[in-house]
Amino acid sequence: MIEDILPTAVAAAEAFGDPPEAELLPEEQAALGEVGEPRRREFTTVRHCARRALGALGLPPVPLVPGHRGAPQWPDGIVGSMTHCAGYRAAAVGRSPGVRTVGIDAEPHAPLPEGVLGAVSLPEERSSLALLAHEDPAVHWDRLLFCTKEAVYKAWYPVTHRWLGFHEATVDLRPDGSFHARVLAPEQPGPPCTPTFFEGRWLARNGLLLACIATLPHV
Repeated sequence: MIEDILPTAVAAAEAFGDPPEAELLPEEQAALGEVGEPRRREFTTVRHCARRALGALGLPPVPLVPGHRGAPQWPDGIVGSMTHCAGYRAAAVGRSPGVRTVGIDAEPHAPLPEGVLGAVSLPEERSSLALLAHEDPAVHWDRLLFCTKEAVYKAWYPVTHRWLGFHEATVDLRPDGSFHARVLAPEQPGPPCTPTFFEGRWLARNGLLLACIATLPHV
């Protein structure tokens, strides 16, 4: 499913359950520590997906230990992103510099809990959501906005190593399955060519919302 909205330069793998063959490597076991079984299952399966995606690029299995702010530490020359929610896990990876950054997110296709939209959106985004809901009420646009902003952060952080709050990016959702995001965070010293704009794709299917960003060098 996720491959439908990713460019061919990006390899992906997904799971709609937790397969029994999914296992953690020792380094991942140590990094996870003592957690509840649901957290262990999602942590394990999403890494199983990531190793499948890396295998599609010809790479051997490697431990994928969380780094700063929980971002996965990918092998040298690889950029990628992971996501998980109830009933779904996925990972997407690409080779750098052919792919500059990847950000993916999955959410249940359901309304956001009461009170959350105001905390994650800007006034102009909420106005846009009202118009989109009138045009296509079958899509939970509020949850989709949250999903796309999560994907923006996952694409932004590996390039900048800087936090990006929900109000520091504005997203323009399009009914055709695309979205545009503009970063509003103030300029700070950082890597050259810090991205200020992202283009992505979204999908609503099988009770899920998916949002994907894969930035190629010419973008």
